[in-house]
Amino acid sequence: MRKSLIAVATLAALAAPQFAAAQDSGNWIVRVRATHLDSANTNDSVLKGTLAAVVAPGTVASINNKWLPELDISYFFTPNIAAELILTYPQSQDLSLSGVGKIGSFKHLPPTLTAQYHFTDLGALRPYVGAGVNYTNISDVKWDPAVAALSLNLKRNSYGLAAQVGADYALGGGWLLNVDVKKVQIKTDVLSAGTKVGTFKVDPLLVSVGVGMRF
Repeated sequence: MRKSLIAVATLAALAAPQFAAAQDSGNWIVRVRATHLDSANTNDSVLKGTLAAVVAPGTVASINNKWLPELDISYFFTPNIAAELILTYPQSQDLSLSGVGKIGSFKHLPPTLTAQYHFTDLGALRPYVGAGVNYTNISDVKWDPAVAALSLNLKRNSYGLAAQVGADYALGGGWLLNVDVKKVQIKTDVLSAGTKVGTFKVDPLLVSVGVGMRF
């Protein structure tokens, strides 16, 4: 009896990785992530017109860093090659100037599409790298009364590149733990009375943790 139990236990141990692998295969992965947006907040201001009389050279525009929810959908064309669509809902951000404080707010919707290579020879740990494109739509721009005289506006569309590195850890049954880091190019022209007065670059670093299901 003891030998039979040992044999059964040995067979179960040998079969477990294959069973887990079978449960963790499939063409689709859907993940939910908590993502921290850390903006680069860099500027190229030419300080034209009325803006030059209010904003001193060297003034830095910035948006607030924040946590946001993320939904990610991946499709595997091969065991190693996948495409991932990264989504959230429109995010509200405060816009501030150094030495001045908050001057307004806006919302941005930044869907990103990446092509990924997944490393599949490390067992339950599955690192990946990716690169792709980002489109950001800026909406609901509001300005505080203190800067209303500048007739400020923002260009509403941004296109840029995205780079990504991350890893999934297979828990079995299709469930995954995920960590992910992305660098995304997002920028907008700043207008005053219809004239471009500078470029504001958000270019965020996005650090995410989450869970997913492969099926």
